[in-house]
Amino acid sequence: MYLELRHLRSFLAIDETGSLARAAERLHLTQSALSHQVKALENYYGTPLFLRSTKPLRLTPAGRKLLELARHVLPGVEQVEGELQRVARGRAGRLHISIECHACFEWLLPLLDRYREQWPEVEVDIRLGVSFDPIPALQNGTLDLVISSDPVAGNDLVFEPLFAYQALLVLARGHKLTKKDRVEAGDLADQTLITYPVERKRLEVFSRFLQPAGVEPAFVRQVELTAIILQLVAGRRGVAVLPDWVVREPVRQQRLAVRALGASGLFGTLYAAVRSLDRSVAYMDAFIRLARDAAGSGNGVVTG
Repeated sequence: MYLELRHLRSFLAIDETGSLARAAERLHLTQSALSHQVKALENYYGTPLFLRSTKPLRLTPAGRKLLELARHVLPGVEQVEGELQRVARGRAGRLHISIECHACFEWLLPLLDRYREQWPEVEVDIRLGVSFDPIPALQNGTLDLVISSDPVAGNDLVFEPLFAYQALLVLARGHKLTKKDRVEAGDLADQTLITYPVERKRLEVFSRFLQPAGVEPAFVRQVELTAIILQLVAGRRGVAVLPDWVVREPVRQQRLAVRALGASGLFGTLYAAVRSLDRSVAYMDAFIRLARDAAGSGNGVVTG
């Protein structure tokens, strides 16, 4: 293809200025260079593009075809070039997020509202990581960030720690287990344990607390929504294990009680997993910083 963007820009400049001299000045070319460019186009297509006997210069029908193309194509090119420049500076882009924990919604949604206000040019979307493995999706570019408590090895990924948390047993006030300072795995053998509908290997209460002790709760009830889990626990329909940030407010309001799991407690860290090449992108770094700030503003749970 012989026709280039510089040709279209030249035709637009000539039409708008009415002369080769003024168009050359606008394009930062010599008049001779611009004249040779036009002549080369006329030779290539075998037809004149300007009526040179007129002042200002006027286009032939063939020249008007190129002018129409320039007016149609150049604005789109300039728009995309501007967007690419903003992407290169980290001001615009895409942030498709997956979360591996239902409870993360409790702090993530308010965080995203603040993030969108600060970074309006970033396309943000959320996908739950319970029906697919989000880490391969992060590696192949389908996702851009995964919130997880299970870092994996890999040179192509970075797992940035966001904040530490404690998983706590959530109880109705007055439940018999509130008489204990902490609970052991065996204390749940006669309890209905309310969990999110995910595989047991993704639930810390099983993988790190019950299974190592060889304990199975009397019943397991799966519930999708955190708010419903809290209502069921308050109504003495079972107990649940949730991260401290979820139960902070119900405990403060004395609607529920919590107890530590085991002598040492059950602690974890939430991470933001990103591709290594994207870690320094401005809008990615801003999300990680904002997540850390949001988490750090509400540490500490009063057990009651």
